[in-house]
Amino acid sequence: MPIRLDTVLKKVEDLPNRINSDLLKDFYRHMKDNGTSQNYQKGNLKAMVHFAEHLDLAISFYNVNQQEQIVKFLDTKVKPEQVDPDKKWITTWNDYLWRLKLFFRWLYNKKIIRDIRPLPRFANKGSITNFD
Repeated sequence: MPIRLDTVLKKVEDLPNRINSDLLKDFYRHMKDNGTSQNYQKGNLKAMVHFAEHLDLAISFYNVNQQEQIVKFLDTKVKPEQVDPDKKWITTWNDYLWRLKLFFRWLYNKKIIRDIRPLPRFANKGSITNFD
């Protein structure tokens, strides 16, 4: 039986690292607000839950800054040639890679950059013509 979106959201809620759990909830809201399908949301969240479970409990997504951290996780998807002679694992590996890229681009653009770069003055006032 396929996994449902509400099951994945429960797994997000149950993640032991609160920071990662909160980030994934924000990411879910972002996808939902952009009108993506439930299947798309489920696939992205499921991949990120697997990655979060792979990380050490003390490591938040903010602390993932080494390529090796991601490659180490992706390499858990590699299967020996005796098990997968057609090397279908490559598709899984690439699928997880693009989902990780999607999340980390969102994290960087929506969370990290927004915290570093302040909004222009007029953006805080609500009118582009009001510069005071």
